[in-house]
Amino acid sequence: MSASSQFTLNVDQGSVRFNFTPEAARELKQALSDLMAKFKVTTQAVNAGDKPKPQSPTEYQHTGEVFLEVFCNPNIYPTPFAAKVLVTVRDERIRLTTEAELTRLVEDVTQYLEQQG
Repeated sequence: MSASSQFTLNVDQGSVRFNFTPEAARELKQALSDLMAKFKVTTQAVNAGDKPKPQSPTEYQHTGEVFLEVFCNPNIYPTPFAAKVLVTVRDERIRLTTEAELTRLVEDVTQYLEQQG
């Protein structure tokens, strides 16, 4: 298992920092890529004049030093740039549930992985 290092997650009203492994970050990045692909399918259908098919929500969970859950229903946002994700970070002492911008979360994960080199 990869060593943990500090991951900073920027949310609407600040940020939260916690230990996260590069392996878990890669899994989160893949879940976010899959979510972005759902938006692309919907946008293509709308641009073609078709009614978009409902997409399944994206839910990512990771249990490490803290529990991290990321949830987004792509059917309620017109574009990924408008999309918000519900983020929960918790351990045995504290629980934080808030919203974050999807595009900002993608940037945070990408930056973290680049720093891990």
